[in-house]
Amino acid sequence: MDAIRMSRPEWQERESAHAARADRLTVAHLARRGAKHPVEDFLFRYYNFPPGKLRRWHPGPGVVLDDAGRMPRATWSGYLTLADGGVALDRVAVAAKRATTITFVRSLLTATLTRPAFTGCFGLHEWAMVYRLAPGEVRHEDYPLRLSPTETDRVVESHQLRCSHFDAYRFFTPDAVPRNATQPTREGQVWQEQPGCLHAGMDVYKWAHKLTPLVPGDVLLDAFELARDIRVLDMQASPYDLVDLGYAPIRIETPEGKSEYAAAQRAFSERSNDLRRRLLAVLAAVAID
Repeated sequence: MDAIRMSRPEWQERESAHAARADRLTVAHLARRGAKHPVEDFLFRYYNFPPGKLRRWHPGPGVVLDDAGRMPRATWSGYLTLADGGVALDRVAVAAKRATTITFVRSLLTATLTRPAFTGCFGLHEWAMVYRLAPGEVRHEDYPLRLSPTETDRVVESHQLRCSHFDAYRFFTPDAVPRNATQPTREGQVWQEQPGCLHAGMDVYKWAHKLTPLVPGDVLLDAFELARDIRVLDMQASPYDLVDLGYAPIRIETPEGKSEYAAAQRAFSERSNDLRRRLLAVLAAVAID
């Protein structure tokens, strides 16, 4: 593959623009200094990728950064300095080190893209996580439920749970587990995920950051923004009352709420599939065989 060369002014401009965009996306999280926010802080707690790493720009494979040999980037893990003073990702070495992850992610994203988006789950995974819990046991105990505990349980009992994502399903309460149509497993993840699933869409960000530094900065931040937007819908459709935080509820217990949720799901499935294709294109440029 022929390398693309970026002059020092060009790549420094991209680096600065990436850092500025990352700062805009993380400023509220950093300002809270440990205070919890059920929507805006979720991506940092759950995916464990700190703002400082999100801020670091990577050009991706096949790009040479001119006149970077004396810059700090030259010492970063996964990079090599060329004889002419340029710096490039050592894609062969990084790919060899991440071979297991690359193989899994490639299989998962490819399989997910072959499936239609299912939009009939209505975000009931969050309801299943509080089903028949006693007061004080709910995950976001600082925020009240929109309905009474009895009414909340009735919403679960009046629907068929159809969660296909293991990392959502594993947080179901014991009473909710047998109500799910299937029993997702970690081992079956490649065969179970589908693009309409909100958690699968958020996980595109997880795969992007786990493949750092192979993934270009714009792909990483686009995946982060997608995950952030999905998390907003996730909590709007949840049983929690987050009006005081500025999130109007999507009442999935009503026909109108179901319709609103499914429409948002379809839009997110298109965005997540676009990012899956972009990640797969990155992996196609990496030699691991």
